[in-house]
Amino acid sequence: MTTTTDLVSYEDALASYDPVMGLEVHVELGTATKMFCGCSTALGADPNTQTCPVCLGLPGALPVVNATGVESAIKIGLALNCEIAEWCRFARKNYFYPDMPKNFQTSQYDEPIAFNGYLDVQLEDGEVFRVEIERAHMEEDTGKSTHVGGATGRIHGASHSLLDYNRAGIPLIEIVTKPITGAGERAPEVARAYVRELRELIRALGVSEARMEMGQMRCDVNLSLMPKGADKFGTRSETKNVNSLRSVERAARFEIQRHAAVLSSGGTIVQETRHFHEDTGSTTSGRVKEEAEDYRYFPEPDLVPVAPSREWVEELRGGLPELPLVRRNRLREEWGVSATDMQAILNAGALDLIVATIDAGADAASARKWWMGELARSANESGTALDELAITPAQVARVTELVAEGDLNDKLARQVIEGVLAGEGTPDEVVEKRGLKVVSDEGALTAAVDEAIAGNPAIADKIRGGKVAAAGALVGAVMKATRGQADAARVKELILAKLGVEG
Repeated sequence: MTTTTDLVSYEDALASYDPVMGLEVHVELGTATKMFCGCSTALGADPNTQTCPVCLGLPGALPVVNATGVESAIKIGLALNCEIAEWCRFARKNYFYPDMPKNFQTSQYDEPIAFNGYLDVQLEDGEVFRVEIERAHMEEDTGKSTHVGGATGRIHGASHSLLDYNRAGIPLIEIVTKPITGAGERAPEVARAYVRELRELIRALGVSEARMEMGQMRCDVNLSLMPKGADKFGTRSETKNVNSLRSVERAARFEIQRHAAVLSSGGTIVQETRHFHEDTGSTTSGRVKEEAEDYRYFPEPDLVPVAPSREWVEELRGGLPELPLVRRNRLREEWGVSATDMQAILNAGALDLIVATIDAGADAASARKWWMGELARSANESGTALDELAITPAQVARVTELVAEGDLNDKLARQVIEGVLAGEGTPDEVVEKRGLKVVSDEGALTAAVDEAIAGNPAIADKIRGGKVAAAGALVGAVMKATRGQADAARVKELILAKLGVEG
């Protein structure tokens, strides 16, 4: 087995071989009930309490197709620029499933609901790479196995396994790319960008939350290498159930290096499934990969074919939202930010928060400033996702409004945000409780300015002599005296006026 210590370098791998990828992404649909029965899909229920004769595969139980699942599949297909089948049907995919009680999966084989599409994805530097889609088909999820008694949580070394069938039968859409070629050294980056773009698209359609950390979206990374100049694909490996964007990129990179090490030493790549390990960024062998004929597909006899009318398909097409890449390009132009800045916003998970803050009344620059500055810092320090901070876009918009009205300066605004995050109330309540409003009383400011000038005669003389920059020291003294609650620009104006100097 190739280990992390005997990999070839990434640069050497790419010098000799061209990577070919295929990405298979499974998305759990956010339907209220399962794909072929009326059992709830709600998370958090006790094991095996959301089951029925259909999803338990009991004799005589007959499935019925979930219409919302079909609608979601068509929306996904349309958003991926696919053709939508006029007629398609389900099939039985057979092999031993310990966590699928009927021992086959109801899926689609040679007649998917959507096929022959593409998705344009934007890389870090703004380059757009087109990933072609082979198919998107409907199927059902398996149950959940929990292996008990071992050190790793895997079946090897476990004393026994527990099965929860609540997830068995939850609707899935599997989206399969055509072979991705021509990416070269950027292949891992393309893989990550594709899965990220697909996740944003799924969320925009409203058909799933697509939270990878919760298993609602997972990616199988197929990879092979071709010697430079060859035109025949190599033997592929399939790294299963990768559940984060970073891990998709790392898995692709590791497999490129592993394949190159095996091939360069004269070895042969085994067609197999592999497991990805988050701690090391490496993969290990799973099982020899079956071919399609090993699954003994045959048409599902208990389900009628699906034949979406063209009128329905066009109605769904007309209702599609603005797609993520189009939306991002529009916002980037409206906000006047660079591709790099927009990428940073995306990486921080701040895009929708900024949009919502603008919708609540803030200007675009202020919304970006607070979410990408103070709030991003707070999220990083607390290890919290930006959208899980205890502050709403409307509250951030209110802070920007208080700054614009002159009631707060930036320093005070940071304290207000700190108070909101600490659970002290709304921005206005925090301002009131902490006494944070800017000192706008001219009499109080004039008195503070007089005191600063009197206490710093040498600096005052420098300013009178024309060294206006020295006024910063007196402004600092006034700000200290007012606990940072003065308007620094107004303070400077008063100081220069008192000393008879023009700004």
